[in-house]
Amino acid sequence: MTTEGSARRQHGGEAAEWEEFLGHFERRKVALGDCGRAYGTSCQHEHSCVRCPVLGVDPDQRLRLEEIRSNLRERVAEAEREGWLGEASGLRVSLAATENRVSQLDDRRHRATTINLGIPTFREIAGRIS
Repeated sequence: MTTEGSARRQHGGEAAEWEEFLGHFERRKVALGDCGRAYGTSCQHEHSCVRCPVLGVDPDQRLRLEEIRSNLRERVAEAEREGWLGEASGLRVSLAATENRVSQLDDRRHRATTINLGIPTFREIAGRIS
């Protein structure tokens, strides 16, 4: 049996946990789309989302992605010009990831939006039974 005070503490704890859980999904929204990392995990890529394999890019953010690509190209050129070899190397990784993201968006745009799997509808199944 619980006392009124312990019941209040328990309910408050559950409410706080629930708010934290919901907050996780609110924080998954990033500039380029949605972060697909699991609940309770932290970002392993130091918020370098374009490099992250669990980023789901929103097609509406294509222009932003193209701006990032352009900026990365300029930064790679600057790093190479200044002799910042480590910086240039890291930027090239980000640039390659960005190019891959743009390519994924292009592929998605050219694919059919629906695919008929040949699964019968309920009406077709019900018609066979009666």
